[in-house]
Amino acid sequence: MPMFMPVFIKALFIFISTAIISTSLNAQSTQNNQLGQSALSSSIDSAMPKLEKWYLHFHQYPELSYQERQTAKMMAKTMAEMGVEVTSDIGGHGVVGVYENGDGPTILIRTDLDALPITEQTQKPYASKVMQLDKNNNKVGVMHACGHDIHMVSLLGTAEQLIKHRHDWQGTLILLAQPAEEVGGGAKAMLKEGIFNDFPLPDYILALHVNAELPAGKVGITSGYALANVDSVDIKIKGVGGHGAYPHETIDPIVLASRMVLALQTIGSREISPLEPNVITVGAIQGGTKHNIIPNEVQLALTLRSYEPQVRLQQINALKRMVNGIAISAGVPQDLMPEFIVHEGERIPSTYNDPALTAQIRLSIEEELGADNVMTLPAVMAGEDFGLYGKTKENRPISLFWLGAVNKGKYANSLANEEVLPSLHSSQFAPDYPETIHTGVRAMTASAMGLFNQ
Repeated sequence: MPMFMPVFIKALFIFISTAIISTSLNAQSTQNNQLGQSALSSSIDSAMPKLEKWYLHFHQYPELSYQERQTAKMMAKTMAEMGVEVTSDIGGHGVVGVYENGDGPTILIRTDLDALPITEQTQKPYASKVMQLDKNNNKVGVMHACGHDIHMVSLLGTAEQLIKHRHDWQGTLILLAQPAEEVGGGAKAMLKEGIFNDFPLPDYILALHVNAELPAGKVGITSGYALANVDSVDIKIKGVGGHGAYPHETIDPIVLASRMVLALQTIGSREISPLEPNVITVGAIQGGTKHNIIPNEVQLALTLRSYEPQVRLQQINALKRMVNGIAISAGVPQDLMPEFIVHEGERIPSTYNDPALTAQIRLSIEEELGADNVMTLPAVMAGEDFGLYGKTKENRPISLFWLGAVNKGKYANSLANEEVLPSLHSSQFAPDYPETIHTGVRAMTASAMGLFNQ
């Protein structure tokens, strides 16, 4: 035993020393990682006055879809001042900027440009007061009620950080500023003009979108399907009009329309698998002019939502069959059968976040912001034409993450008092823009840097 003690004590000493050194090295590694995060955060802090100035400009001077001329000019000018090679007027007012920084991956980051025909009612001192003529020549208020002003500043801020720290990565950065997202036309137009042929083909395509239900400082991640297929459908229901006192001498299209509105809801509940998310909403019904007149026709306007392509086709085919069947059952003659219009030009495909790419950017954002600030969010039935960039013959992986935009105090109050927060597309939507922008630039810069250096 006396001979064993020194050996045991020596071994114990070596074990404890090794553990202390290991703990010290781990602490140093963590500290270095935190220093790296704070270095990017500090760099963005320095840029915030400029970023806020850009935001206030975009917010106060919004432009409707297909009218984003001045917004695009400012985006192009700002990119060029950073040393980015800029091409304008692609697919309307689209802008593409290319910054080459040696051999490495090509990463495309996309923002949208357009605002909505909404009169802002936030009472903020910087609220939009802009009025424009819409496509029907009506004068309407214009507002960035979907956060595209945040998106633009996040893109510019990310570009600034990546160029400032260009010695820390290699590759090609593509900045894409897309018009007409709100009407589903911008991505189609830019792809049709050949952006994947005329510019370097991206290895990865990224985007962010503000979230009106997530506090500022947080990021939401959805892997796989994130946003839905969106179809706009018009149905013209024809009948035989007449006096309201003699309905037996008519074929009442209002009654037909009423039957159809209720019957269509059974498509999702009884024809499509309950495991397949889908929505059929009748958003408008129009017909008739007077209390005692049965009209000749009624029009329905529908929105269809789904994720899987086959579910979308199942919805459309079932709608046609059911609408025609109800008309036949009411004795509608062949020459007055309903007209069914699917607006293919306005169609938006679902957004599928590539799982491998999404996992990679999640890791980068967690390392930068901390895992507690990154949340897993479910897919939603809203639509976004960003999904088109992942559905071309080039089959590029895409991923869009959510950016929390709600003031933390307001978010906490909404939970405590069970209050509903203003949604996107609301005249009351007012993001906590300083923290939202700071987090957006930080998260997107970290995502891009991680991909460049993987």
